[in-house]
Amino acid sequence: MSDQEMNVESFNLDHTKVKAPYVRLAGIKAGEQGDAIHKYDLRICQPNKAHMEMPALHSLEHLMAELSRNHTDKILDISPMGCQTGFYVSLINHDDYDDVLDLIDKTLNDVLVATEVPACNEMQCGWAASHSLEGAQALARDLLAKRNEWNQVFA
Repeated sequence: MSDQEMNVESFNLDHTKVKAPYVRLAGIKAGEQGDAIHKYDLRICQPNKAHMEMPALHSLEHLMAELSRNHTDKILDISPMGCQTGFYVSLINHDDYDDVLDLIDKTLNDVLVATEVPACNEMQCGWAASHSLEGAQALARDLLAKRNEWNQVFA
C-alpha cells in the first residue's frame, strides 16, 4: 500500500481492516450554493474475500434505486462498486447517520417483498438479461440479518 494520499477516498481506506457489513460516511462535498452531498459506503461483502454476483448486484441496484425514493427525496444516487462488494449511497442535505441506516433498512425490507425488478427490460436497462430478483432478495436478507453490525466499520 502506498504512503501517498490518493485522490479517491476509498483508495485511502485500508480494506484489510474493515469488517463487512457496514455503513460508513465516505465523504461530504459542499456545493457552491450551500448544499452538502453525503456519500456513504454501504459495504455488503468482505473486501477481497467475497463479492456479489452480477445479476444479484444489478437487481439490488435497480430495487434500491427505485424503492429508496419511496422513503426520502434526499437520494441522489445508489451506485455499485466496481469490486462488487457494496454500493455508494449519495444523499443531498442529509447528515443524520441513524436516519440513513433506517432508510437502508426500510429499503431492504421493501426488496424482500418485491415481486419484480423495476426497469428490467431492454428499453430501460443496458443489460436486461443480467438480473436476479431472488439473488437480490438473498443479499437483502443477509444484510438485514446483520443490521446491528452496520455501524461497526473496523474489525
